[in-house]
Amino acid sequence: MTAALDLTAATWRKSTYSDGNGGACVEVADGFHGVVPVRDSKVADGPAVVVSAPAWEAFVSAL
Repeated sequence: MTAALDLTAATWRKSTYSDGNGGACVEVADGFHGVVPVRDSKVADGPAVVVSAPAWEAFVSAL
């Protein structure tokens, strides 16, 4: 098990494809070495999923 990642100072961003109307969007936080935190934009205080950077790159490429 790994230690929890402190995301309190994370700067979150939405996709430029987001419509800006509060729709079903995900946000990601940059600046974490080797991992990408992802969260639901509608639940900003909720949990985040942290995936490896290579896994995130593969996911985005597949879209």
